Amino acid sequence: MSANRKGDRRERELVNALDDAGFAVMRAPASGAATERELPDVLAGDGEAFYAIEAKSSAGDPIYLTGEEVEALLFFARNFGAKARIAVRFDREDWYFFHPGDLYTTDAGSYRVKKETALAEGTDFPEFVGETEKVTLAEVGADDGRRGGDGTDPETEERREILEAVRDGHMPVEDALDVL
Repeated sequence: MSANRKGDRRERELVNALDDAGFAVMRAPASGAATERELPDVLAGDGEAFYAIEAKSSAGDPIYLTGEEVEALLFFARNFGAKARIAVRFDREDWYFFHPGDLYTTDAGSYRVKKETALAEGTDFPEFVGETEKVTLAEVGADDGRRGGDGTDPETEERREILEAVRDGHMPVEDALDVL
């Protein structure tokens, strides 16, 4: 399958997933090829947030965007009143979303997203559409009203220690899942 056909299929997949999540969504016709203007691949909104999205997919190699692609997205989003987002999808993975300013910039002025970066740092699809929310280690340790006399909740403290052990590389994720 040609890269263009696969990219088109991935864009339609993203549009359908956003539609299923309750967004008003449209795919830009030919994403700029049919016009002189650079258009984002997808426009989506849920009545509260509006997004101009550049969608990219890869079999596993890093995804690169040119500086011009990102500049055009930012220009369009600003003028349209939308939030600019880069959506990336690697084979056998879900969509992950980034603000363009959060992407790695190469010495040549391109932008890059590696699969590992997407999985570790990207906003996953459920969080993007508001179905879930990331919880940080600091939030896990925050007061939730169930503290004992010394101000700590033993279960929360144990979870925090396990998550810190994973973060610091002292415990594999699989072991942490078994313990939790």
